[in-house]
Amino acid sequence: MESKIKVDSSSKTPVYKQLIAAIQNLIASGELAEGAFLPSMNGLSDELQISKETVKKTYSILREKGLIDSSHGKGFYVKTNTAHKIKILLIFDKLSTYKQVLYNSFVSALGDLSEITILLHNQDIALFQHFVEGNLDNYDYYIVAPHFPLQQTIQKKVVKILSKIPNRKLLLVDRNIEGLNGKFGAVYQDFEKDIYNGLSSGIDILSSFKKLNVISMPGSLYAPLIKKGIETFCIENGVNYEIHHTIDRAKIKSGEVFLILNSQLDLELIELAGIAKEKNYKIGTDIGVISYNESPINEIILNGLTVFSTNFKQMGHLAAQMILDKNFKQIHCEFNLIRRSTF
Repeated sequence: MESKIKVDSSSKTPVYKQLIAAIQNLIASGELAEGAFLPSMNGLSDELQISKETVKKTYSILREKGLIDSSHGKGFYVKTNTAHKIKILLIFDKLSTYKQVLYNSFVSALGDLSEITILLHNQDIALFQHFVEGNLDNYDYYIVAPHFPLQQTIQKKVVKILSKIPNRKLLLVDRNIEGLNGKFGAVYQDFEKDIYNGLSSGIDILSSFKKLNVISMPGSLYAPLIKKGIETFCIENGVNYEIHHTIDRAKIKSGEVFLILNSQLDLELIELAGIAKEKNYKIGTDIGVISYNESPINEIILNGLTVFSTNFKQMGHLAAQMILDKNFKQIHCEFNLIRRSTF
């Protein structure tokens, strides 16, 4: 069926601009109603005897203007209701205090412009696949925290699943993914490099302790990457260190510092604080304690718990700003040593 979209080959106005004006006029007049599908790129190219690239450019510009959108396997359709809220699907692995900070910042930056649905995949790749494939075309943007075991087979499957989401709609938070191509958005931390730089920023205090003890218990997903950064830093700077997978009372000694890689308020922190109390060690003076990942309650714990942490508030704000600006890029988020009384 021939469309009502026309261009004048004798006009000095570029064809793509003629196409944009023609489609905008058809939408404004109601001849192309909300939800109506436009001709396929190949179809309109053949009908008007113009290049497919010209049609592709036209549709891309109209989509950026918010006048049309595309549906997987169906093509481009009219989207005239510009007042609708931005529909966002947020897929996290699990909720935590620092993810709450990220989420609050994200929502605050978007204001009343968005309608957000949250799903939790719990690092279950099959559930994650179900969430993505079952919601393609249902949302304007997909915000994903791609936290899964680091085995190569699993990571390849994560890439394959994420590839089904159009780049212009995909924004990764907290971790970037190797092997995923395209101009998708990402606001991420780099676990190995971040801890290296964080330790470097605290080397003046660290050098006053005899030893750095790293407590890495099972369940810390990125502990291998973090430990690699720690080991590189310690070897390069001549820092005495030891990695522990259990808390041994006999190894809690005065003059040493303890870095707990699991999240705040875990049993390891409570157990360490209890042993220090039994031995009459003053935390921050006799021994140092550092946790990983910031939380508002860290300002209170042990009169102020020192942490290494990504700036999750910044992460949420930057992710929201990319959506508002419709300008996706990949940004490495700030990572800091936040010094308080325990170190």
